[in-house]
Amino acid sequence: MPKNQVINIAIIGCGRISKNHIKSIILCYKNAQLVATCDISEDNLKNAECIFKEFATEINIELNEPIKYNSYEKLLEDANSKKINLDLIILATPSGLHAIQVEKAANAGIHICTEKPMATTWSDGLKMVKACERNKVKLFVVKQNRFSEILQHTKKQIDKGRFGKLSLVNVNVFWQRPQKYYDEENWRGTAKYDGGALMNQASHYVDLITWLIGPVKNISASLATIGRKIEVEDTAAIQIKFKNGALGTMAVTMLTFPRNLEASITILGENGSVKIGGKTANEIQHWEFADQHDDDFMIEELNNRSMKNVKIGHLPFYENMLDAIRGKAYPICDGNEGLKSLEFIIAAYKSSNESNIVDLPLEN
Repeated sequence: MPKNQVINIAIIGCGRISKNHIKSIILCYKNAQLVATCDISEDNLKNAECIFKEFATEINIELNEPIKYNSYEKLLEDANSKKINLDLIILATPSGLHAIQVEKAANAGIHICTEKPMATTWSDGLKMVKACERNKVKLFVVKQNRFSEILQHTKKQIDKGRFGKLSLVNVNVFWQRPQKYYDEENWRGTAKYDGGALMNQASHYVDLITWLIGPVKNISASLATIGRKIEVEDTAAIQIKFKNGALGTMAVTMLTFPRNLEASITILGENGSVKIGGKTANEIQHWEFADQHDDDFMIEELNNRSMKNVKIGHLPFYENMLDAIRGKAYPICDGNEGLKSLEFIIAAYKSSNESNIVDLPLEN
């Protein structure tokens, strides 16, 4: 693909998260255009249309409105017959549908991006990666937290070795999802299509564990459904051993009263201690190292920028994805990176179900 070619995009699934995708595509209007939206719900399609029009007007850009589809198969049929030009499909559909939808798009020669989690089973995740490799198309998985300036600044210190030998890593996701949230859609809270607190809501924070700290050696987990009428877990407690020798813990619940309390990661090493807190790991709450570096004087500035939400979460992800499709950048969040957090979650489910320690990597 030419490095300056505009990438034509379709969004499949126009529920609550599609707003972030629509806005990101519009903000990338010089490099991408939204040519189609697809959903089985007419109300969702109309809502997506309103978001598109309102945001384009807000930033004063004239754009062609996307074509609306209520059938994924019809969308792919039109792409195959060149009735529409389509380079990239965004899957914001229930996660249990991703595998078959990815395979169909890959067979049509279209690049794909999935929302988290990329799949609800390990075998589906592997099938998705293989289908894209077989058809020579790219697969991306949304991991927008990797683009947080605060978290990238923290990773920079890890890569520099400023922590010394890491000892303990703690991740907490204390959020609230009332029963009403699960009852709004019949696929929510199901094992086949959604996954629970660990698979869905905490997926981004699982990703931070392997991205920041490194490969996991083994996991011991306890998962439970305590306060919600759903098929999957609303609470999880996990012990982690990393291949670098560090230990870790992860605590997740969707039962925090009365609202989201925190999503945090604390990293402790022989020469450094850092805690990233806030409701979405968006604030440096503690930063201390044995040595002194210019990076240490950026904390207040980074916190201020984070609080002002200078960039919406998906935008830097889109910028990297579009550049990767055009061969101008390395994909930071491709299918293989997505498999890392899926593997962790599936290992945690296996550990809880079997009441034992599960070693990684899982068998293919």
